[in-house]
Order: sequence, then structure tokens, then C-alpha cells
Amino acid sequence: MKYISTRHSSQGAGETLTFEEVMLAGLARDGGLYLPLEWPRLSTAEWSAMRGLPYNEVALRVMRPFVAGTFDEDEFARLVADSYRTFESPEVAPLKPLGDSGLHLLELFHGPTLAFKDVALQLLGRMLEVRLAARNRRAVIVGATSGDTGSAAIEAVRGKRAIDIFMMHPFGRVSEVQRRQMTTVMAPNVHNIAVRSTFDDCQDLAKACFADLAFRDRHSLTAVNSINFARVMAQIVYYAWAALRLGAPDRPVAFSVPTGNFGNVYAGYAAACMGLPISHFVVATNRNDILARVLADGTMATAVVEPSLSPSMDIQISSNFERLLFDLYGRDGKALAAAMQSFRATGKLALGEAGFSSLRRLFDGDRCDDEETVSAIADCHKRYGEVLDPHTAIGYAAAKRNRRDPAIPMVVLATAHPAKFPDAVERAIGRRPELPGRLADLMDRAERVDGLTNDVAALKRMIDERMSAVQPARAPRR
Repeated sequence: MKYISTRHSSQGAGETLTFEEVMLAGLARDGGLYLPLEWPRLSTAEWSAMRGLPYNEVALRVMRPFVAGTFDEDEFARLVADSYRTFESPEVAPLKPLGDSGLHLLELFHGPTLAFKDVALQLLGRMLEVRLAARNRRAVIVGATSGDTGSAAIEAVRGKRAIDIFMMHPFGRVSEVQRRQMTTVMAPNVHNIAVRSTFDDCQDLAKACFADLAFRDRHSLTAVNSINFARVMAQIVYYAWAALRLGAPDRPVAFSVPTGNFGNVYAGYAAACMGLPISHFVVATNRNDILARVLADGTMATAVVEPSLSPSMDIQISSNFERLLFDLYGRDGKALAAAMQSFRATGKLALGEAGFSSLRRLFDGDRCDDEETVSAIADCHKRYGEVLDPHTAIGYAAAKRNRRDPAIPMVVLATAHPAKFPDAVERAIGRRPELPGRLADLMDRAERVDGLTNDVAALKRMIDERMSAVQPARAPRR
């Protein structure tokens, strides 16, 4: 399997990388995002043969084409088994019907940090550790989180000798549970940073570090945000898992996906590119609705980020949308690079008629404000006895409003445990959900976090100083 950047033509067409190179790099050196040169397509017979298999086996069969040449089958099977052994549910991602409505909840919050990010990051952390050891290298992860990626990434790499992680979150714009899941980790390789700005600015700070090639090479920077294709790859699996349980490949399935950065729903698009029969996706957003707006009128235009009850989606620059744009631009990396440069300068990008028509064939968009979110939590609890977190509630509300064909089952991705957002849940159903046992004492744990303004020079100084102090002590064993 070979990979290219979405902006590959801007530095010379034809440059390809291996999965290992893509995983360790995170973001392409030309500023683009990596994706396969060609999507592997599975036959109807290959999809059918997966029905009834446990999650781990489906994962191996779906991901095998992507990692070929980097991991042999036995080694990769061990990594997958070790990753999902950390999940509370033996199914990894249980699928629950909501009565006879035709809607189903795909519970993706049974991992260590109670969010869907664990599904990919538990595996990514292990893959990074193995390949860094093989190269006798260490790496520095620089990342930004709107809430859940940070804790999942920290949990995946805490205590690893060859990896340090610098994770930024927007100060005061994540829930207390989300913050504490990050800031109460005292492992010496974990560095939490609260930035007095928005998630979009945090993400820009991370990208600026990668854009400084000398700094990037000095610290062997890598990424664990969904800009890293390895994240997308691991998330493809649960789309296949859910669809197979609902009758695929003999029948199509639809998905409603709460998303801000477009990474989660892009993994579903990747599954469709591999031949999984998906009728359409509902892109469910909160009041920060850039994705819903581009799906309504074909124009991607930024706006001011507004805090909401669903903070993980408080985003106005959806990085992963660039991967979809690459296909909409006919995989012309040079044209896309110019378009993205213009978008960063003007805050606006208009799709042509053909691109917009292609986009709408597979995607619908919707949005919920906070009141609609609370109402959706209350409605699902009253009708089906299920308590949803606010992000999942948006996916649920959007699913109900955007079923193209009632005969086609619709899967709502349940992206986080409701206990991560107790204030929103209490507002909807009158009681606060309890944290699972593994986090029962979270509110009593000490915190450690650094503050920072929106200043890339200050961020680089912090990383330089920390790494100059710790690298000799934590150099990989020879």
C-alpha cells in the first residue's frame, strides 16, 4: 500500500510513502494530509465472510491491506488484541436497536477514556511504540484537542519511554471531566497545555510546529490527531462491524455521525470507498456548523467559534474535510493546495457545481443548537431508556430528520459516555450520570497543566526546553 499527500503535486507528483512513514510523519511536509494512492476494494464475498466474526477479526481483515509491508500478520494481530483488551465490553463496540424505529446506537465509548477516540488511539499508541523501537528512535507528539482526543492520546502513550506528548486544549472550553482526564495524568512524558483561545487556534499552533521543518526534524514530531491516517484506518473498522451486523453487504446501511473535524465521518467514507454498501451519511453538527453549511450551499465559510454543550464539536476549520476535497478536485493535489491556501487567506471556499453535486450524493448535513441538543437527550431517554451524551444526541436528532429511506437501517454513532458531560445530561433528564468505576475518583485527583497564549514561538520554546531536559534520561534502550 502506497500513500500520497492531498497536496502532492505541489512538491512533485509521484512521491509515495509507506504506512510506517505516514504513521510516523502524521502531517505531510507540504501541509497536506496523507491517504492511500488507491483504496483497497473488498469483494462482496470478502465482506460476507466477515459476518458473525468477532470485532478483532473484522479489524484484522479490514486493516490488513493498509499495514502490509509495515507489520506482519502475527505481529499486527497481537497489537489489535492488546488494544481492544482494554475495553470494558467484549464486543468492543456494541450495537443497540432503538426500539423498532430503524435507528441503532453504535456504542464507541467502552474504552479507557470513555470516547470513540480510544478505538483508534489504543492501537496507534502500540503501533508507534513498536516501530520507534525497531528504528531505535524517539518521537514527540504535538497535538490539539477539542475534548476527547487529548485524554485518549495521553492514555495511549503515558509512560512510554520513546514518546513524549504535548497536548493543547482550549482553556475553559472542554468539560471538567474531559480536562481532568488529561491533567490528572502525572506520567513524566505527558505535557498538558491549556491555551487561552479556541480549538481552531490550538490546531493551528500544532500545524505551525509541523510546518517548521527544522523544528519538526529536531524533535521527530508526529501527530495523533485525525490528521494521522492511522487514526482514520482504525475507525473504518466499526463502520464495517455495524453494517455487517445489520445485513451488509446484502443491504445498504446509513450512518449519522456527530462531527466537527470530519475525521470520524471520513472513516465512514473510506469504508464506502472499500466497497461497503453505505447509502448515505448524515453529518451532524452543533451551532458551529461549517460542515452543515457547506452541505447546504456548497460554500465552506468560517465563522466565530461559539461555546456549546457539545464542546468536542466547537470547531470552524474541519481539517479532515481536505481529504474529501481531494477526491472532489479529481485528486489534483496542485489545484487543491491552491484552494486551501486561498481558504486560509479568505475564510471561504466555494465548490463548483459538479463537486457540490458529487458531495450531496453521499452526504446530508444538519445542525442542533443547545436547546435542541437537550431536547434530543430527553427524547431518547423517554422513548428508549437510553442516556446520550450531547454529541450523540445531535447525531440522534439529525438521524431522525434525515432518513432518505425508512427501510434502510440508520446507525447513530454514540461517540462518548454521557458521564463525560454531566451538566448537559442533568439539564435534560434531571439527574447526573455516574462515572464508571475506573474514573470514580477523578474529581479528587491532583492536576498538572501549563498555561499558554496563542503564541507558536512560546510553544516551541516550551517543547525545546522540556525535551532538552528529558531526552537524555529517556533515550531508547540500545
